Amino acid sequence: MLIAVDGPLASGKGTIARALAARFGLPHLDTGTLYRAVAVAVLEAGGNPRDAGAAEAAARALDLSDIDEAAIRTAGAGAAASIVSAHPGVRAALKALQQDFARQPGGAVLDGRDIGTVIAPEADVKLYVTASAEVRASRRWSELVGRGDDITLDQVMSQLLERDGRDAARADAPLMKADDAIELDTSDMNEAEAIAAAIAIVETRRA
Repeated sequence: MLIAVDGPLASGKGTIARALAARFGLPHLDTGTLYRAVAVAVLEAGGNPRDAGAAEAAARALDLSDIDEAAIRTAGAGAAASIVSAHPGVRAALKALQQDFARQPGGAVLDGRDIGTVIAPEADVKLYVTASAEVRASRRWSELVGRGDDITLDQVMSQLLERDGRDAARADAPLMKADDAIELDTSDMNEAEAIAAAIAIVETRRA
């Protein structure tokens, strides 16, 4: 069974995807980590995320075993990831890796922004997880502050809206809901409720 989970920043898609993978015994790939890792590699090399050539080179040299989870989860890494992800060369470099993961025997769960539309349009179940900008900004701010980032809620909201716009407007694989995806709005749900709703959707689709 192949499950695609798409949605904007801090919608809850990652938490839901991990829970679905655990529930159904499937491997999980958070595709956002790939773009974050590319962005961090560019920054650590002294480059500019807007430099398409440098970003593509970093994507082609990406080693999954070397990804520093702490380094890629900062606000700066997230903002830079949104920039590098708009480069067609970066997306092309990472596309095969994602599709290989999706097509492994037995199935998988992938979450990102173009899983159901580009990476795995053949997915058995597609979820589009969303929430209001205010709720998403609050979640993201709490996450970043909990990790020690010195950032205000207003700053997070500004970054989130900028990233939403960039993700939706990019020419190559923009963020959008697949025609056959089921939308799950988690604005008024806690984590347990969102996970339960997602599991119910998958169970219904499997029936």
